[in-house]
Amino acid sequence: MDRWILSYDDYDPDAEGLREALCTLANGYFGTRGAAPESSADGVHYPGTYIAGCYDRLSAEIAGRSIDNADLVNMPNWLPLAFRAAGGEWFDPDRARREGRLLSHRQELDLRRGVLTRLVRVRDAQGRTTRVAQRRIVSMDDPHLAALETTIVAEDWSGPMEIVSALDGRVVNAGVERYRDLPGEHLTREKCPEPDDPELLLLRASTVSSRIGIAMAARTRVSVPAERGRRTEDGWTGHELTVDAHEGEPFTIEKVAAVYTSRDHAIEEWGGAALTAAARAGGFDALLERHTLAWCRLWRRCQLSVDHVEVQRILNLHIFHLLQTVSEHSVDLDVGVPARGLHGEAYRGHVFWDELFILPFLTMRFPEIARALLMYRWRRLPAARRAAADAGHRGAMYPWQSAADGREETQQVHLNPRSGRWLPDHTHLQRHVGLTVAHNVWRYCEATDDIDFLSAYGAEIMLEVARFFASLAAYERSTDRYEIHGVMGPDEYHDAYPGRDEPGLNNNAYTNVLTAWVLQRALDALNVLPEERRTELRERLALTREEITRFEDVARKMYVPFHDGVISQFDGYADLEELDWAGYRERYGDIRRLDRILEAEGDTPNRYKASKQADVLMLFYVLSPGELDEVLRRLGYEHGPALITRTVGYYLPRTCHGSSLSALVHAWILAHVDGEEAWQIFLEALLSDITDAQRGTTAEGVHLGAMAGTVDLVQRCHAGIRTRGGALQLEPHLPPAIGELRLGLRYRGHWGIDLTCRQDLLRVMLRPGATFPIRISYANENVELHPGGSWETPLDHGRTTG
Repeated sequence: MDRWILSYDDYDPDAEGLREALCTLANGYFGTRGAAPESSADGVHYPGTYIAGCYDRLSAEIAGRSIDNADLVNMPNWLPLAFRAAGGEWFDPDRARREGRLLSHRQELDLRRGVLTRLVRVRDAQGRTTRVAQRRIVSMDDPHLAALETTIVAEDWSGPMEIVSALDGRVVNAGVERYRDLPGEHLTREKCPEPDDPELLLLRASTVSSRIGIAMAARTRVSVPAERGRRTEDGWTGHELTVDAHEGEPFTIEKVAAVYTSRDHAIEEWGGAALTAAARAGGFDALLERHTLAWCRLWRRCQLSVDHVEVQRILNLHIFHLLQTVSEHSVDLDVGVPARGLHGEAYRGHVFWDELFILPFLTMRFPEIARALLMYRWRRLPAARRAAADAGHRGAMYPWQSAADGREETQQVHLNPRSGRWLPDHTHLQRHVGLTVAHNVWRYCEATDDIDFLSAYGAEIMLEVARFFASLAAYERSTDRYEIHGVMGPDEYHDAYPGRDEPGLNNNAYTNVLTAWVLQRALDALNVLPEERRTELRERLALTREEITRFEDVARKMYVPFHDGVISQFDGYADLEELDWAGYRERYGDIRRLDRILEAEGDTPNRYKASKQADVLMLFYVLSPGELDEVLRRLGYEHGPALITRTVGYYLPRTCHGSSLSALVHAWILAHVDGEEAWQIFLEALLSDITDAQRGTTAEGVHLGAMAGTVDLVQRCHAGIRTRGGALQLEPHLPPAIGELRLGLRYRGHWGIDLTCRQDLLRVMLRPGATFPIRISYANENVELHPGGSWETPLDHGRTTG
């Protein structure tokens, strides 16, 4: 098995949606699903194209409410290319398969080069056999270009062949079944004159409410003489070509597309820019060469290898899709990272808290991309301040779901497909998303030592988030502690107390503990700034000594609930009923969406000790054992050394993994407790998308946080890398199934850090080109490693060389 190839050796309509998502090609600016060029949205295929940051808002009447939704817009389709032998039917793989005339079908995604290849042999109803080879790229060299090359061979016949190469703007957002009854027509199609160049097509549109102008141009060339015509209809324009096919002689159709919007920089007009780009683009081979070189540069910065071929192949797939969604082309776009990438329309393309799982990998390889994602949050700080003020608080309240301008995009109601009922959605109460934003700022600065970012942007984010949570926390005289009421934790199954109409829970432990941590880190961030900048920032934010004292007081006196020797998920969790897990598994089999099952039965997960995903256990993912211990001790909670083991043992069997992130977090935690079980859960997380473990959801877009998180788990958990206190801290937890793990890292400006971890040995090398030494910390040993030197240690004691 090739660790760089994802391939399918058959054609399976039932799996086509999944394969289209996994074979998406993108470059950080736009992406196109891996749909066949001759297909349209028909329930089997869904050829979606998405441009990063291009949202549109439409209103609808849902369950008696007037609700508006912002969607990542499905853009015009640049793929359409169909063919037929004269007098025959247009090639349709579904029809050919049903009639037994699809002789072979192979699809192959080359992860190293970013090329999607398709090989087909088909016989038409007249008995004529045709062989087709297609290659497709979305250029990682030029973010505005994509190309499709189709080579056709008439195997056993000669005669005219008809080809249509088109641009189709008659698209809607219909990629998620449960959204299909909602408005999805986000494009207003525009008339435009036909280009003078007969090889070119131009299609223009604009989004309905956000008024983003979109232009798509395409150039179609054929390697043999062809009769050429052009036909334009409302929202559709195409070339109609006829060539003389000769038995056994191949000919090639080359289609190059260019995509621009009114949001792009350094253009006069997006339609003209698209036409110019399509006309001046090189041929497919020239575009492929530059595209391949761009991917080579990316992969050089993503060195991560394990001696397990299948695990390595899926890790490569996950890195590939991460870099397609947020690449170097994303840096200047002011876009966040959609939870489902540029691969589909699930979650409407919204931005959640997935940076928590994505940024660590990027920070140690592409810090400029990580910085850009944090800048997306900084630019939406005014919206977060307005949200906090509207809620009666100070500081910045970031939304659970974000899109274009930073307002709260979480839906007000959601559909339970089991019961058919629309239900209130309270997930906007996950205030902890702001804690994630502040946490990410601090971790980025720890790893990069980017004091300029911290000074200009990061400290302001952290202080405003800290200000919000200090305002949200209320002092309770009965406990002599601060408490946070009316929120939801990461679990999502619990949004209220049983029997209460008012949503929200009190003292979610994850929220409270992370609040105490963030308050302290915000003060640390302020203190490390140059004095002049510190004074300026305090004055601009009107941050008084009294408010700083409150930060310190809340950080020392936050309430954390406990029961049975473990941290309680929230106040009152211990009083909930135990769920009959065995009974529900026997009745339903897959109970990952236990909330839907219970609601359809007239029940609610609010009554039970049952979680969708890690909640309390997220603390052990976000904070190191030492950091969590420090927070709890500062708060005055004596807990003993076995707290992690007890807490994991308590919550793991009470979690149904209804989120793709859940298995990832549990694998991370168990790696420190039970290596064999951790490996099995890691494999579950690793295979989640490629096997569609969530049963149909991957077809709506990959789970990007889980993909990036599995790679980061290998990097920061198996290799044990942390960036704390100005040192590269190492604490490997290599699973037994992995004999050797190799990483290349960037740390505080150093590109040349190579780490090798084996079952019996840990080695770090600093390449000669480095300009200054780094500090390494392992166990009780601290080493200063100089350029050109290496350090290695058996995993029971240390020694240095070089």
